[in-house]
Amino acid sequence: MLKTVAFTIVLLSAFALFAYSGKRILDLLKIGKPDNRFDNIGLRIKNVIVIAIAQSKLFRDPVAGIVHALIFWGFVLFISAVVESFIQGFFPGFTFAFLGPVFSIMTITQDVFGVLVILSVLFALYRRFVQKVKRLEVDSEGQKDAAFILIMILFVVVSMLGQNSAHVAMNNGILADWEIRPITQHLAGIFTAGETATIPYEVFWWTHIFLVLAFLNYLPYSKHLHVITSVPNVYFSNPLEKRAQLIPLDLADEKAEYFGVNDIEKFTWKQLLDGFSCTECGRCESVCPANTVGKPLSPRKIITDVRDRTNEKGPLILSKVTEGEVFEKALVPNYTSEAELWSCTTCMACVQECPVMIEHVGTIVDMRRHLVLMESNFPSELNNTFKSLENNGSPWAFPASERGAWAEGLGIKTMAEDSNSEYLFWVGCAGSFDDRYKKVSKAFAGIMQEAGIDFRILGSEEQCNGDTARRLGNEYLAQTLMQTNIETMNGYGVKKVVTACPHCFNSIKNEFPQFGGNYEVLHHTEMIDQLVSSGKIKVDPKVELVTNTTYHDSCYIGRYNDIYDAPREILEKSTGKQPVEMERNKSRGFCCGAGGGRMFMEDNEGGRINIERSKEAIATGAETIATACPFCMTMMTDGVKTLEKSEEVMVKDIAEIVFENIHLSITK
Repeated sequence: MLKTVAFTIVLLSAFALFAYSGKRILDLLKIGKPDNRFDNIGLRIKNVIVIAIAQSKLFRDPVAGIVHALIFWGFVLFISAVVESFIQGFFPGFTFAFLGPVFSIMTITQDVFGVLVILSVLFALYRRFVQKVKRLEVDSEGQKDAAFILIMILFVVVSMLGQNSAHVAMNNGILADWEIRPITQHLAGIFTAGETATIPYEVFWWTHIFLVLAFLNYLPYSKHLHVITSVPNVYFSNPLEKRAQLIPLDLADEKAEYFGVNDIEKFTWKQLLDGFSCTECGRCESVCPANTVGKPLSPRKIITDVRDRTNEKGPLILSKVTEGEVFEKALVPNYTSEAELWSCTTCMACVQECPVMIEHVGTIVDMRRHLVLMESNFPSELNNTFKSLENNGSPWAFPASERGAWAEGLGIKTMAEDSNSEYLFWVGCAGSFDDRYKKVSKAFAGIMQEAGIDFRILGSEEQCNGDTARRLGNEYLAQTLMQTNIETMNGYGVKKVVTACPHCFNSIKNEFPQFGGNYEVLHHTEMIDQLVSSGKIKVDPKVELVTNTTYHDSCYIGRYNDIYDAPREILEKSTGKQPVEMERNKSRGFCCGAGGGRMFMEDNEGGRINIERSKEAIATGAETIATACPFCMTMMTDGVKTLEKSEEVMVKDIAEIVFENIHLSITK
């Protein structure tokens, strides 16, 4: 009776404390702005099963994935043991033996995973404190927290196995019906059989109870709160097509007092939840191109800054406090520096790798929006970029009247001349003005003409798609450009769009719909692949264009839009050989360094991302680096030149390779 009373007090006290802590976190999330994450229920549940429970993203790093998965799955499976122990606090002789075969699964699972979790925890401690894996290096407080959590897990499992072993000893080594405990039955020999084993059993039982409840109540105040928040964070994460778009600002809201984010109350509740869900595993940081070359950006720090600031300022906001030392500073720049924000290429590698589906890029761009729209605080070199976009509809100082000059003599009509066509070929600023990429525009147009595709261009009526301005935080300019283009396109009744620029592609496909521009959009690699596969254009793999190729994945058609196979299939069909893969490829591809507006910014801090990528491409031994993006082509060409490999390695767009093949095949 005394045990039951004591257990009841302990259990109710622990649950009350946890409820208080949980309410505290929920209240902090309410500080954030609304964000509708309650649609696509089926897809969200699927994400929880695949990503949160099956731990699919963690296995992108096989060693760490196995270790973490075993610990996670072990804890999930140990719930039955915890529940059984709780019930035994009220009914000492209770077991789940009445479940029959299910009880067999429960007991053998506890034994097997008990050992696996112990081994995994020990290996995790070894990786962090002996092997010292770089991405796991955090400040001393973080290391202490990680060590405490791992040791707590270790003791929880040891106490469970000790409790089960002592219980078997109490029954003289005899197992109940359906009970299968190969490990704890063996360990039961440590204890004196019979009634004497009651004391160690009670010690282990109480220890197990206290550790479980202590662990539960420590988590809300730990950097490992993700143990609780990761599943809901995965559930509320956006599907790929929404992650590829930025949330638009309502610039027409006359009551709006600010645009962008400089402190926590201006984030959405989901962005605050991201902060609480960060595991500090460093996977985002390890793949970040800016961080890799020594720039001051750590995606992990960006998110933990949000969490730390929420814990500091949030309680004061909830208490209606509006002044004091805490309010004299802000998230930007007192936690997150401007240099960190401007280092981001928006390549989405951090989002791709995050095992709990944190959306770093949107958070970074929101803070850029504040700097640009509220403070006019941005790198000086962007002054000319913004002015050119405003005055010329292009990031370069070329007049709109020259947009269609590349097409002279090619028999290509503009929409103004004849809008009755199947496709609008969205040429883009680079394809219209950049001397190198004009050749790509001509090559792709030639491919479409060869295939009999009925297409038009906008010519002087086309303006920048808005991607550069939007990723740089200039939402007002971006929306102006997008809405102008949409008005023009809708005026001509455009239904289908094809473009050779991934940034144009992503913007028109995923962000134009936010403003009434709904079109069927193809990237030129998709169309070329379709034309080759259908036989509308013929390529001869025996034509020796190049000895071998390597393909550089563009972030904006790769991670943003999941286009990986089409470019590779085109290269294989055109050259007769599969492209030689770089070490980092497909969803792990390394950014060229030009995204997020970095194309128009100086590399003042750290190394150069394009040099890092060019080295990797050259290391494959390929004679041609194939690209599918004007920014990537510029950055890779510059990298090859800087590394003094221009005589040995060419950089070509896939459209150029295919167009050359077609003409060589004809003349062969």
